[in-house]
Amino acid sequence: MPRVAELLGLPRRIDRPDAVALSFDDGPHPEGTPAVLEALQERNATAIFFLCGEQVDRYPEPAAEIAAAGHTVALHGHRHRNMLRLAPRTFVDDLERGIAAIENAVGIRPDLYRPPYGIFSLPGIVEVRARGLEPLLWSRWGHDWRAPRPPEAIASEVAGDLSGGDVLLLHDADHYSVPGSWRATAAALPRVLDEIARRGLRTVAL
Repeated sequence: MPRVAELLGLPRRIDRPDAVALSFDDGPHPEGTPAVLEALQERNATAIFFLCGEQVDRYPEPAAEIAAAGHTVALHGHRHRNMLRLAPRTFVDDLERGIAAIENAVGIRPDLYRPPYGIFSLPGIVEVRARGLEPLLWSRWGHDWRAPRPPEAIASEVAGDLSGGDVLLLHDADHYSVPGSWRATAAALPRVLDEIARRGLRTVAL
């Protein structure tokens, strides 16, 4: 919730009145990630990919392709589990395994972290920051993990009435959602990028 995030010092926006941060959770995915990367390349747009370590282990190539294309590689945990349901030691192990998976596959240590479901615990915030990771939530999303969702509905929800500094949340993978949901996301992405440009904004990878 916005007020809780503010009280805990968890940013939902970026300090960029001229830009937005476009982010994707739950990847990498052998089909979804390349489809999203292609759409971004066509518009010369950049994004942040919050990757799950267990999927990086399964699909290291698309993870490496994200970084090679100039996008930001960030951490979404190792397994996609609610932080509040994990014992502190289990969460720390998950965090460190996720960092190691990305470092091994991409050669980059992530700087940003977004928890599965956007849910933090107070000890979790401390552990995340102790490892040099900065949390980043989101201010707008497209509910694109649901099905069926028409691409135009996803684009309208995530990019309608957006403003500079917004952080947009979409998904390039269906590992933890409705199978094939990434297809609607990839189809919606050109509409999203068109709306960003129409408002005189650009995308930035932090």
